[in-house]
Amino acid sequence: MKRTLGIIGKKLGMTSLFADDGTKVAVTIIQAGPCPVVQKKISEKDGYNAIQLGFEKIPGHKLNKPQMGHQGRQKKGYFRFLREFALDSVDEFDTGQEITAEIFKPGDRVRLTGISKGKGFAGVMKRWNFAGLPNSHGHEKVHRSPGAIGQCAYPGKVFKGKKMPGQMGNKKVTYSNAEIVAVRPNDNVIIVKGQVPGPTNGIVVLRRKN
Repeated sequence: MKRTLGIIGKKLGMTSLFADDGTKVAVTIIQAGPCPVVQKKISEKDGYNAIQLGFEKIPGHKLNKPQMGHQGRQKKGYFRFLREFALDSVDEFDTGQEITAEIFKPGDRVRLTGISKGKGFAGVMKRWNFAGLPNSHGHEKVHRSPGAIGQCAYPGKVFKGKKMPGQMGNKKVTYSNAEIVAVRPNDNVIIVKGQVPGPTNGIVVLRRKN
């Protein structure tokens, strides 16, 4: 699989636009970059080729000394978020070079990765769409329970991965075929068709789709 370049962004919210044919399209606004190259990794030294990008400037005193030393080499300031992008070749990149929204254009297909909204502890009906148990006479306080979870005498255990109550959301989620509707480089904004995982102001990573 070809490894492709990407950018770090922040989800600003959703709105709607009108397409050329007059249809109304739901879109998500993403502030994308600019992201300077904080570190350049090469296979001869690090075992693989990659560039590390920074996003969202912060004062240096909010970092510890090792972090300040690592980020200070590129002379572009200090950043709250760092992400790596593995590439086939990094010859065209230099430390301190800025990656902007201009690497994408309208019509491109991208992979979007973010952390979904956390919804706290949830039962199996909300979390996994279980039907629940019968809600008729003779059934007491079992209507929303998962039912039996065990096996027979053999193997006599609950298998790993069993769908159970637990924390819902707050997971890494990737949408693999999102379409870019518009790119506004002067505002560092990318407009994507449809929804994007995560809350408003959540961090989103955009990568070109292979």
